[in-house]
Amino acid sequence: MNKYHSQSVLEVGKIGIVIIFAPIVRNVHQQPPFLSYKSIMRIVSNFLFVSLLVLLFASCRSQREKVVYLQDIQTFNREIIAKPYDVKIEKDDVLNILVSSRDPELSTPYNQVLTTRALARSGYGGNSSEGFLVDSEGYINYPILGRLYVEGLTRTELEKEIQKRIISSGFIKDPTVTVQLENFKVSVLGEVNHPGSMSVKGERITLLEAIGMAGDLTIYGRRDRVFVLRETNGHREVFQTDLRKADLLTSPVYYLHQNDVIYVEPNDKKTQMSEINQNNNVNVWLSVTSTLVSISTLTITIVDKYKK
Repeated sequence: MNKYHSQSVLEVGKIGIVIIFAPIVRNVHQQPPFLSYKSIMRIVSNFLFVSLLVLLFASCRSQREKVVYLQDIQTFNREIIAKPYDVKIEKDDVLNILVSSRDPELSTPYNQVLTTRALARSGYGGNSSEGFLVDSEGYINYPILGRLYVEGLTRTELEKEIQKRIISSGFIKDPTVTVQLENFKVSVLGEVNHPGSMSVKGERITLLEAIGMAGDLTIYGRRDRVFVLRETNGHREVFQTDLRKADLLTSPVYYLHQNDVIYVEPNDKKTQMSEINQNNNVNVWLSVTSTLVSISTLTITIVDKYKK
């Protein structure tokens, strides 16, 4: 509940008191016929009912402002949405590289890793290799072509580079090269329903998609304090983003990188677990409670005077 909304709720309550009880107070000093006891109680009960509706409205609106994603999406300039991210190969990545041609026998020497893996899965050939590991210097050891520097290249760029080298070697005139990232994964921790690490099929995933794969945030997760931990060129960076705002779509963490870690911070309710803190605004609720007590006191006073 923001400051202006809280003030509006309180002002509505004050105005309601004046409108309903002003005629009653004015008539207390007059001679009968005065408002009957039933009339007074009917007015009071109606006001209390309206007050309850106001409180429920305030609560619902406050919760909506805290949990709804992309609240200002209607006013967002869609022309500046973040461009799709092309995954770049990094150290410790594992690459699956397949070379094919019209003559399968010519491409077999380039697919030794795949052949070894197939034999291992069928019970032959010993341990299976999971692909080409990018070493600490950014290289892979590729059959026939030798050591290739691949760090910083996209999948498409590496495909073109290998294809060019194979053609230059004269072994295959029409090679087709396919590169896939085998170990693209992200981790989602904190206030989500299913925290943990998850493998990504393909080469692109958004922050919202990763949160969806983790079962979405719990009601205790702070939508305005979601952190993404990222390592780039040996340096660790921490980004903070607000899922409630549409500028998330232009954030550098909207498209995730391999090995990104997402952390959702818990809110105060997680530890306090108190009903009065459900709207995270104790002062407003104390003011409302004080107002209702004043109404009850005024009602009792009026009724006592009437009975006398």
